[in-house]
Amino acid sequence: MNSPTLPVSKLPDVGTTIFSVMSALASHHQALNLSQGFPDFDPPEALVDLVHGYMISGNNQYPPMIGVPSLLAAIGGKVQKDYLCSVQPEEEVTITAGATEALFCAIAAVVGAGDEVIVFDPAYDSYDPVIRLQGGRAIHLELTLPNYQIDWDQVRDALSPRTRMLIINSPHNPSGAILGEEDIRALREIVASHGLYLLSDEVYEHMVFDGKAHLSLCRYEDLYARSFVISSFGKTYHATGWKVGYCLAPPGLTTEFRRIHQYLTFTVNTPVQLALADFLNEHAEHHEQLGAFYQRKRDLFCARLSASRFSVQPSPGTYFQLLDYSAISNERDTVLARRWTQEKGIATIPISVFYGRPERCTQRVLRLCFAKDDQTLKQAADILCQI
Repeated sequence: MNSPTLPVSKLPDVGTTIFSVMSALASHHQALNLSQGFPDFDPPEALVDLVHGYMISGNNQYPPMIGVPSLLAAIGGKVQKDYLCSVQPEEEVTITAGATEALFCAIAAVVGAGDEVIVFDPAYDSYDPVIRLQGGRAIHLELTLPNYQIDWDQVRDALSPRTRMLIINSPHNPSGAILGEEDIRALREIVASHGLYLLSDEVYEHMVFDGKAHLSLCRYEDLYARSFVISSFGKTYHATGWKVGYCLAPPGLTTEFRRIHQYLTFTVNTPVQLALADFLNEHAEHHEQLGAFYQRKRDLFCARLSASRFSVQPSPGTYFQLLDYSAISNERDTVLARRWTQEKGIATIPISVFYGRPERCTQRVLRLCFAKDDQTLKQAADILCQI
């Protein structure tokens, strides 16, 4: 019997993500896993109890495609309180199967063949493949070191008649950098003159440190009018495995977004949505205090690393910390990350994998997740201080 002809791959250069690779390597070598970005502690007990309650009370069938009304309304109240943004929940909020689905739907909704999308390297690894699947082209611009800031003159030079979308990620994964008022001013000027769409990846919105504020694009009427704003309950409530996120967008963009969403996942599990609505309404203190919660962990981790040979600049946001190892080794980050997982018992993520051309990245930097129990962070710091 002849073997079936294999299809021509739409993403021939894409393999298993580095996050899966490093987590599997950590498991195999029983290493501390500070690579993939998930907490090693549980979601709030009250939230888990709410989910359980809705499950045993029979709320286990399909919810509405756009999300349960109570959760849509709770999100509308949240963005009004946090960002002074008034939205019509039924027309501007869509619940998604995690932020990754939301990113896919937003890009697919407006990007077509021949379109260009500006992304900033180091960039989250799902952006580029989704752009290419739509027939578009990602224009990779590198953030400016050492603080990973956007060079807006470089952005202006990259704009063309084919530029369809610009992707913003603040707080930024992997660097932790956050947008400032000057960035917003530059972005507003560009949107006013060019009219492109914006995708604002804000999944770490409540993890901003040192007294700074998160400048959501929801705060600015002119920017929100052209935006898809993506958020993540998984990140906020320490429940990444639940895979629940949402997208905020004006009605016209939401219509296009939902046309993709309804044929991608259709909807998101019912009991978790109902529980999130209750918890969001009753426990706003959780997300309001999340920045302080993670800043304590960042400060603990960075303080314990002060005796190490790494160069450490505390992360402005997210739950990731970058470590510069250039004073320790000249090895490529991809090689070193694997070797230290095997030999030192600690798994990290090499930052070069976040670049469109990884082979051209000369930085000697690793990303570590500090969304971990304090004892885990102390143990990790002890290992790193011995290197």
